[in-house]
Amino acid sequence: MAYNKPNPDNRNDNVEKLQTMVENTIENMNAAEESLSLSNNEEQEKIQAKNERRKESIEAMKAEIQDESQARQNGYNQNEYQ
Repeated sequence: MAYNKPNPDNRNDNVEKLQTMVENTIENMNAAEESLSLSNNEEQEKIQAKNERRKESIEAMKAEIQDESQARQNGYNQNEYQ
């Protein structure tokens, strides 16, 4: 059986990927908010709960963006993460 070497950790575009994820999550939240008026009470509660989880995810992604930006500014070496 051949040994499969894992792909190296490439952090070069993490900030951009995370920013795109934040934007997509915000778009999903906005679409969900628009659908509230068309939903019954049970669905509204589910939508609101999901949007709360999305807000938490956005905060976590923003913190990760800051971490990745700081690492980039500190000049992390890609070879260190392979």
